[in-house]
Amino acid sequence: MRTNALTAAERAALDVTIRNAEQVSRAEISVFVGAASGEPRDFATSLHNTLVLPARSILIMVDPDRRVVEIVTGGHVRERITDDEAQQAAAAMTARFSAGDLAGGLTRGIELLAELAQD
Repeated sequence: MRTNALTAAERAALDVTIRNAEQVSRAEISVFVGAASGEPRDFATSLHNTLVLPARSILIMVDPDRRVVEIVTGGHVRERITDDEAQQAAAAMTARFSAGDLAGGLTRGIELLAELAQD
């Protein structure tokens, strides 16, 4: 997770949320908060492709300045999470983001994706 938009305490809490979500979902979960270089979807996909186990991974990319959220899932995860479900998780996150709650939005999105990705 990379971000200066979150406090140290928020980052620590998100790390715990991610670890718990990974145990529930048996998927690797990564979060990037920052400026997307170029097209956001292409940028998120390129980040996802650099992960250790992209087939078993979920990447959440948030560009707060451009107000963009991208969720990229690997092949194994995509068998359990549909595009519509990923969109629902993104919508849940953006609802909290628009209220000024970046950490809460990320937490909710991570938890939703983990529930959906359970075997």
